[in-house]
Amino acid sequence: MAAPGRPGATLPADIEPADLPADAVEVGRILDAWGVKGWLKVLPHSADPQALFSSKRWFLQPTERGVAAFSGTVLLRVREAKEHSDSVVARADGVEDRGTAEMLRGARVFVPRSSFPTADKDEYYWVDLLGLDVVNREGVHLGVVRDLLSTGPQTVLVVEYQEDGKPLERMLPFVSAYVDGVDLEARRITVDWQPDY
Repeated sequence: MAAPGRPGATLPADIEPADLPADAVEVGRILDAWGVKGWLKVLPHSADPQALFSSKRWFLQPTERGVAAFSGTVLLRVREAKEHSDSVVARADGVEDRGTAEMLRGARVFVPRSSFPTADKDEYYWVDLLGLDVVNREGVHLGVVRDLLSTGPQTVLVVEYQEDGKPLERMLPFVSAYVDGVDLEARRITVDWQPDY
């Protein structure tokens, strides 16, 4: 696989074309090479990057700008991944030197949702909350979870709803004081919240 911008450079055979799993979730992006022995520096999309540690198979895709050295999806077999400061560093089969690691700079990292570690009771992966309906104790539909924000001490649900045909957003703290329950099977979050808050 030729690498654009580096005449004659190719990705090693260990990094092979692959199909993106149906349950793939984007969990990070390769920032750069780390050191001279082929380690990769990855910026995780989550403050708790357990999905990067639990999966030994990362699926990479180039960014929209196409800065990565490949097209389509490739499979990266991860040998080791660990936290380093505010990022994750990893080494993988076929990435033995800094030059090869640099070829993967900017790649988006996906892992199958099925490889995520099991969440503890009353813990949820953000990806599982997206798209859930939010209703209050009286059964009033408050909207649909479109995003989550980490504000430091707590997470905030960004809930989209319609008013007079216009899409609007409301922010709800995702804390036990306001969240009565999450039913992933019913795709619903019940909250102690009023529409006019």
